[in-house]
Amino acid sequence: MQFAINEFIEEQRRGLAELLENLSKSRVAAARSAARQSAARIKAMNGRVRALARSGVRLTAVSQNAAQGLIELHAEIVNTALTEAAAQIERLAYTESVRDLARLQAEVLQAARERIVDDIVSAVTILKDAAGDARKAVAPSAATAARAPAPKAPARRKAKAKTVARSRSRAGARPAPRRTTRR
Repeated sequence: MQFAINEFIEEQRRGLAELLENLSKSRVAAARSAARQSAARIKAMNGRVRALARSGVRLTAVSQNAAQGLIELHAEIVNTALTEAAAQIERLAYTESVRDLARLQAEVLQAARERIVDDIVSAVTILKDAAGDARKAVAPSAATAARAPAPKAPARRKAKAKTVARSRSRAGARPAPRRTTRR
């Protein structure tokens, strides 16, 4: 009987040892699996963070380009207004009658209306382009995310300048301002 009890205890001890070994192996396997999954999630998050940082940089470039375009447009508006005011004063000096003065004033008002419309169209175009670029920068599509980064800003500015120059030449307005870039 003693032998049977010792044998039973030994069998239970071996079973418990085997269970303990299996349990520790499964814990190690579970820990390794959890570590692999965590690493995969971190890598995936790293890509998202990188994409977010890139979109922030692109958004900054878009806002800077829009601000630059609006400032250049503002400078052009002020310059043109001052030039036309000087020309109008000069023409006033050479008028001989009230009829000539009224005709001149009507021409000036018509030119001012056309200039204002052209300037508003230019400002709206700048803002619309900036809004589209901002949308692309913040929420790029899957195809855009897989591609290389967006084209550099100087190439974009040249395209805008040509578009603005074409629209102004059609309307008979003044030429586009000369664009300069800082480097």
